[in-house]
Amino acid sequence: MTEAIIAIVSLAMGGGVAWIIASKNNSTKAAEIEAKAESILAKAESQGEAIKSKADSYKRERELEAKEKFHKLKNTHNETTREKEKELDLRFNELKRKEQSLDAKLAYNKEKESELEASKKNLQSQLEIVRQKQEELKEQISAQISQLEEISGLTKEEAKARMIDAVSKDARTEALTQQKLIIEEAKLTANKDAKRMILQTIQRTAAEQAIENSVTVFNIDNDDIKGRIIGREGRNIRALEAATGIEIIVDDTPEAIILSGFDPVRREIARLSLHRLVADGRIHPARIEEVVEKTRKDVEQEINEYGEKTVIDLGVNGLHPELIRMVGRMRFRSSYGQNLLKHSREVANLCATMAAEFGLDAKRAKRAGLLHDIGKVPDSDSEMPHALLGMKLCEKYGEHPEVCNAVGAHHDEIEMTNLYSPIIQACDAISGSRPGARREDSENYVKRLQDLEKLALGFEGVEKSFAIQAGRELRVIVNSDSLDDKQADLLSFDISQKIMKEMIYPGQIKITVIRERRAVNYAK
Repeated sequence: MTEAIIAIVSLAMGGGVAWIIASKNNSTKAAEIEAKAESILAKAESQGEAIKSKADSYKRERELEAKEKFHKLKNTHNETTREKEKELDLRFNELKRKEQSLDAKLAYNKEKESELEASKKNLQSQLEIVRQKQEELKEQISAQISQLEEISGLTKEEAKARMIDAVSKDARTEALTQQKLIIEEAKLTANKDAKRMILQTIQRTAAEQAIENSVTVFNIDNDDIKGRIIGREGRNIRALEAATGIEIIVDDTPEAIILSGFDPVRREIARLSLHRLVADGRIHPARIEEVVEKTRKDVEQEINEYGEKTVIDLGVNGLHPELIRMVGRMRFRSSYGQNLLKHSREVANLCATMAAEFGLDAKRAKRAGLLHDIGKVPDSDSEMPHALLGMKLCEKYGEHPEVCNAVGAHHDEIEMTNLYSPIIQACDAISGSRPGARREDSENYVKRLQDLEKLALGFEGVEKSFAIQAGRELRVIVNSDSLDDKQADLLSFDISQKIMKEMIYPGQIKITVIRERRAVNYAK
């Protein structure tokens, strides 16, 4: 390659020289030009030699680098090969060791198999001996049974039946005796223990007396305000009654206005609205509607606060917000003059104490006691008994089934299915029957019960009548010969209609007609 480059350069330079010579027509300078050409050719040849030597040197360097790289790769390959050979040797040794261990285990297993086979043969021989002994024993037992049958004159089955009969009679007699002793002991101690638990529960629970009226008295500073409340042609008082749903009685009573209505929440809204209107001084229909609406919202907020405070004080957790709101509504409801919220709090505390005495969950009993009268404060009117309505509300808002049953069964509308139900019933009676808890005096109470029983006895076919559950239920026993089942159903309806027409009573009364036929004879 170098020689070709030199030749090309020589040709180029020769051509250049020839061109120079040809271009020079002056013959006198031909010799000089030729000398220069030869000098140039010599220089070109020397440069070509230098270039050739450099190329040879570069080629040798590259060859040396290639050889060095080859040696490095070869060394690396040899090192890797040696490491892999070592790894293979280690693995081979490990496999060899495992093979030796496996051979040892196989030898051990063969030895155990031989031992097991020997044990199996030994066991079979022993089983054969046992089988022979059993057959011999059966033969001996059969022979003895045959001898016993000959001696006693009874077969095996007859003797077994007699023995079982004798043992069962002895066991039954002993069991009846033990049962009688347990029942007698329970009778002696049950009343005493029950009274002790009830007295301890009452003593450990603080009670309050609360008497409230069914009307609210709104006091005013002077009688001039009455005219402003009535308004021109009575438009203000009509607007107020329409907005609150409460009857407002403005009479000659000095410095007082009567707010009458069955809904205590509405009475409270009317009272607060009147107070704000009188304090503001602006009393006209538009202002009345505005104030009543604002007061209604404030009262609802107050109801929620009462409910939240109650559940916090009692430690009842996880109650649905709607049930908390209904607990707050109890604050504005009373029964026989007893505030319903205070009554429910009292029942809750009584239930917790009594449940703890019985070893039950005190928190669950307290929860059921608080909610037992929740059916008395529904948002809408319902003809369903308040206990059943309360049970439906508790079921709707995810209360425990035991709590729901205790709420629904505390007036015996449904069957009691757990121990919390009689506890709630007993504590409800304790709270309502203590002196000073309710406004009705004992004479009127007894007279109302007597009138209720007398009313039922006035119907044909009625033999006996009993007012129970504090007058909430009337049980009527009729003559089964004079009335059939259909007539008993009709009698229950007729008694309920007559009670509604002729008597004044709180809440509702359940009428239960019992028709029973008994056949009694005596063996003399």
